Amino acid sequence: MDDTKPIVLVVAGHITPADVPRLDEELRAGLPETAAEVVCDVGGLVRPTLAAVEVLARLQLTARRRGCRLGLRGAGPELRLLLDLVGLEALARK
Repeated sequence: MDDTKPIVLVVAGHITPADVPRLDEELRAGLPETAAEVVCDVGGLVRPTLAAVEVLARLQLTARRRGCRLGLRGAGPELRLLLDLVGLEALARK
């Protein structure tokens, strides 16, 4: 596996609190030990809510524990505002 390419995880649709463990497990399962970066493609999120923010916070924690950076691709203004309100604005700037 090429560890210079970021791992891409798509987070799309309507996210609910029930999706948090599933998406975290999906990242854990697909994250090799040598990965340096994870990119969450959030362009397909429908009406981001705090559940989506919870997913992203959990994914960021999982990536950090594995020594990876986590960034977002396709974050719209609504998601950026929510991230800013909860103190995770740096996540959207990566």
